[in-house]
Amino acid sequence: MAEIQKQELTSMNITEEQLQKLKQLFPEAFTEGFKVDWEKLKLTLGEAIDTGKERYGINWPGKSECFKTIQQPSIATLIPARDESVDFDKTENLFIEGDNLEVLKLLQKSYLGKIKFMYFDPPYNTGSDFIYPDNYSESLDTYLEYTGQVDADGKKFGTNTDTDGRFHSKWINMMYPRLFLAKNILSTNGVLFISIDDNELYNLKAVLDEIFGAENFIANISRVAKTTSFRGNHFAPSKDYILCYAKNRVELENFKDDVDSDQFKKIETEGPRKGEFYRDDIAFYLTTLETRPNQRYFITCPDGQKVIPPGSTFPPERPIDGDGVWRWNYDSFKEKEHLIVFKKTNRSPLIDENGKQANWNIYTKSYLKEKLESGNLPRDIFEGFLNRNGTEDLKKLQIPFSFPKPVSLLKYLMKISGVTDYDIVLDIFAGSGTSGNAVMDLNYENSSKIKFICVQIPEFNDEKSEAFTKGFKTITDIGKERLKRVAEKLKEAIEIKNKKKESQLNFESKNIIEAQPDLGFKVFKLSKSNFKIWDSTLEKEPEVIQAKLFEHIQHISPEAEQEAILYELLLKSGFELTTPIEKLTLAGLTVFSIAEGQLLICLEKELTHDCIKAMAEMQPTRVICLDEGFKGENADALKTNAVQIMKSKGVVNFRTV
Repeated sequence: MAEIQKQELTSMNITEEQLQKLKQLFPEAFTEGFKVDWEKLKLTLGEAIDTGKERYGINWPGKSECFKTIQQPSIATLIPARDESVDFDKTENLFIEGDNLEVLKLLQKSYLGKIKFMYFDPPYNTGSDFIYPDNYSESLDTYLEYTGQVDADGKKFGTNTDTDGRFHSKWINMMYPRLFLAKNILSTNGVLFISIDDNELYNLKAVLDEIFGAENFIANISRVAKTTSFRGNHFAPSKDYILCYAKNRVELENFKDDVDSDQFKKIETEGPRKGEFYRDDIAFYLTTLETRPNQRYFITCPDGQKVIPPGSTFPPERPIDGDGVWRWNYDSFKEKEHLIVFKKTNRSPLIDENGKQANWNIYTKSYLKEKLESGNLPRDIFEGFLNRNGTEDLKKLQIPFSFPKPVSLLKYLMKISGVTDYDIVLDIFAGSGTSGNAVMDLNYENSSKIKFICVQIPEFNDEKSEAFTKGFKTITDIGKERLKRVAEKLKEAIEIKNKKKESQLNFESKNIIEAQPDLGFKVFKLSKSNFKIWDSTLEKEPEVIQAKLFEHIQHISPEAEQEAILYELLLKSGFELTTPIEKLTLAGLTVFSIAEGQLLICLEKELTHDCIKAMAEMQPTRVICLDEGFKGENADALKTNAVQIMKSKGVVNFRTV
């Protein structure tokens, strides 16, 4: 009998994925059984191998356990929650409730290399509790107990206080696996921004240098968080930081900030650029020759006088502090000669070849049109994105929440990073949903189509808090309600705009009425798999194994709903959770068509020859059916025929579950 492959029900195997990458680079270093021959790998790499015991890098108690955590596949799933979603069938935005480590594992197959922009605002580790698990015995079962999805004794889900002997280590143990897995799903031209304060800045940068590579560090941005601060021991803390890393710095596009058009007041009066606005700037600045040795040379003026910026050793009779250098090296200067402006003056700071004051000053032109295209480089000190701005954002929505980041900060980071249509924004510490709010605002303001994935553990609010008394039991309740209220406000704004336009337009011009952006979001919740997956950690006692075998006779959970099973198979087959799904009827049975027929899923419990044939004739890339769909005396024959029918139509990936 022809064998049908079984559909994998775990998340992506990280170890196998890393080995595949290694094999692509060094196939000669692999032996039978997909094992690495370290001696051959050492020979291949030669002197690049570091065999010393003492190495530069970060180390801490629990580091080896971090890698075990990363390598352990998830057997969980994400269950759709239609009743808590907005526009479930059409939206491409996601709000996921769950421990972000498990969620990241589940997203590996579907979103590998697809996320353009990440912003994380993790717990700052200030001495208060954070509830992410740091004990490696804590697992999906612990999470289900914490959230009340299974019976438990009200188990606390992991804490960290400054009285703990491994205060910093526990925080790093929490962060490292999440950042490692996040990097996998970042696109090659993607960027990560992560907020932090002084408590863990050093450790976080060291961890990011190890995971992303120090060569992919972009900036350490200082953000002015408060303009008034009265607490502190020696200084009043007023700032925090945002570390920025690229997946691959070479692939990262230049950041672009806004250009102040008011600075371009001059108008070209002649030549091919007549009528265009420009500004001119002095063509040199002061630095040291150690940093810019190739930018100090003589330039010949229109009357033949050769000039150079003043320097610490030239002219000798009036040395200055530092050396003047031109804005470009000589080759770049020759390319930009058409942008150079010579102005005669008796007050020139430049020096001629004899060390005397020059008769000319030199400026460089920049035109508004080109500057708008290239943009300004953003500064690494952020002002105007204060903590109180974030509080004001939520006050306008009448939602209580402490210390949210301002929406304006997220919008600015996305804007300078060039986030655009169909890019995906990921936030795994979503809190009150600031990132999702920012994406909705940008899509409304720019008619863009950016998508978001917000992940937040349903941390319980204090029962004495204002949020709890207003009906927000968990932080995820706050996030979902915030996004709903933001969507309603934007819908109202669009409606007002369109009514105003309609009153000014004739019937034929209705096509310029403003369309509504995607203001919905699908809610998914982390849960145990809909399928009973064999636990390899079971005790090896015969009676324990026998009991489990009996449980696996019916391997689909009796509580599992068809849509939940469908999305689990979708996710574990490597399709995004927003992939279009079409419900078909083939030979009288229900079949789900995924991504315009690339994958067909049939969850019927009594398959027929005609249905199998109908699916094969659609020539999908993959087909998944329930194993229990092959029933009765002819079950084996039907399986054999199914494999042959699929092969005859070119369907080589036919699996059961």
